[in-house]
Amino acid sequence: MGGKQMLVLMFAFILLVIGSMTFFTVKETEKALLLYLGKVIRADYTPGLHLKIPILHQIKKFDSRIQTVDTSPESFLTNEKKNLIVDSFVKWKIADVVNYYTSTKGVVQTARQRLTEVIADGLRSEFGVRTIQEVVSGDRQAIMKNITDEAIKRATEFGIEIIDVRIKRIELPKEVSSSVYQRMQAERQRDAKKLRESGKAEAVRIRSEADRKRVEVVADAERKAQVLRGEGDAEAASIYATVYSKNPEFYALHRSLSAYTESFKNKSDILLIQPNSDFFSYFKQPKIQAAQ
Repeated sequence: MGGKQMLVLMFAFILLVIGSMTFFTVKETEKALLLYLGKVIRADYTPGLHLKIPILHQIKKFDSRIQTVDTSPESFLTNEKKNLIVDSFVKWKIADVVNYYTSTKGVVQTARQRLTEVIADGLRSEFGVRTIQEVVSGDRQAIMKNITDEAIKRATEFGIEIIDVRIKRIELPKEVSSSVYQRMQAERQRDAKKLRESGKAEAVRIRSEADRKRVEVVADAERKAQVLRGEGDAEAASIYATVYSKNPEFYALHRSLSAYTESFKNKSDILLIQPNSDFFSYFKQPKIQAAQ
């Protein structure tokens, strides 16, 4: 290889080195800072290719995507001075890259540590004014909202935007879990007893109302039946009277025959009576021909 070729290669290498020190790229998922002697002089870089002065300028890049801080389980005291073991996580991203760099020096671990402290302070404040039962069964959503709101305010000091804060699990220490569950069970049983008693009282009221209505309906039906029976008896008496007035002899014969039929329904029936009794008057001297 000749001397000219060596010079060309060396010149190309120098240009490549200078180019790599002069040009830099910013990705869609990154935020970039331009530093001059350690001070931030530009932070508004858009994705693409950009220039800088070698040696004098320094570029710092940070991940702009949503990140997760999964905190380690920690104990917190409730209003009853009982310990709860809480495991939580927080979703965050860089909002103000200049503020983020100046407050954390661009170290992700520092940012995560500060967020962990913020969330722990929020949990400590919220649990400290609540009982175990309120934390476990009732106020989870309110707790998360209060913690998130407070974390959003404090995280702006670090140039961080809080996306979400969640509690993954809440555990009771073994020494208090059994007593808490027993108390909760007793309260549920007391509520169930109240509901059953209320149901029984309502059942008695409904049955009483139904009995009252039944008595009213039966009484009204009996009254109407008596009226109808009375009207029927009156109508029957009127018919009998009309028939009797038209043919008394036939009416007397019909009544006697009906009496004979009712008296001798069965072969074993026995009737002890005087033979000359009026009961057998039509057997002795039938008057049908006279009636005709």
